[in-house]
Amino acid sequence: MTDLASGRRSERLYLVAAAACWGIGTVASKQAVAEFPPLTLLTTQLAASVVFLALLGRFRGRPASAGTGSRTLARLGLLNPGVAYALSLAGLTQITASLSVLLWAAEPILILALAAVVLGERVGGLVVTASVVAVAGLIVVVADPAASGSGIGVALTLAGVVACAIYSVAVRRILPGAAESTFEVVSGQQRHALGLAVLVLAGVGVAGGAVAPANPSAFGLVSAVGSGLLYYSVAYLLYLSAVRRMPVSVAAASFFLIPIFGVAGGLLAGERLEPIQWLGAVVVVAAVAFITTRRVGAGADQLSRAAPSAQMANAPSASSRR
Repeated sequence: MTDLASGRRSERLYLVAAAACWGIGTVASKQAVAEFPPLTLLTTQLAASVVFLALLGRFRGRPASAGTGSRTLARLGLLNPGVAYALSLAGLTQITASLSVLLWAAEPILILALAAVVLGERVGGLVVTASVVAVAGLIVVVADPAASGSGIGVALTLAGVVACAIYSVAVRRILPGAAESTFEVVSGQQRHALGLAVLVLAGVGVAGGAVAPANPSAFGLVSAVGSGLLYYSVAYLLYLSAVRRMPVSVAAASFFLIPIFGVAGGLLAGERLEPIQWLGAVVVVAAVAFITTRRVGAGADQLSRAAPSAQMANAPSASSRR
């Protein structure tokens, strides 16, 4: 019983750490996105992530080239971070950062709905209520009266949100029964995403679009590489490690923390929050803690009971994929 409780705590820590990586990675991207065209930045970030994972794989005695994950899991990298973040970065060029954050707050809500319909996860009224409270707290923290943008920018961002939500549910459906390690899965997905980013970037270049950074500074280059390592390598390893062992409807609640960590990163840069914003941050953290603490226990018990039958059901398909 102690080991099970410890495992649940570690999963929650993984989710918080992943949210921190995504939030701080967003702050690190601010300098880079001012110096790099969006698709060029995405390609640079993914390249840094793929190289890091390859080096890490060799250090662990498990080269990334040998661990592509199952074909379906690896190809999900085309959806996220491939398509999802290409759409998000394109949308960000036409809307304010505050509006982008608010639009991305729809992702956990969408995952709740998809998890209930596709995965059959039971989402109680208290969880839905806590999620709505978290969104309200998030609005208080990041809402900007000047937040605006074009309809195209909003549509592109929402398309990225939908892609990410579908990715999370699809991964949760396949990952628990997969023979590959989380490291192998992330490595395969990142390489697929990088391949897609390179192809799209090449197409933009052939069409005459801007692909080369004008005159990137050393700090801009460091920001691009550093944000890639945080945003894609570390964050996805942590997130998928947790999703492998817990309901995705619970894991999705951690996404509400991403803007909170982003705001915290801004504090280090000299930004200040009003008292009402601090209150909103506390509300978000409390709502996320309520969801994960309330749901992860029951969810873990349910998953542990279902694991043997799920593995038996997935065994033939896994062998046929190989």
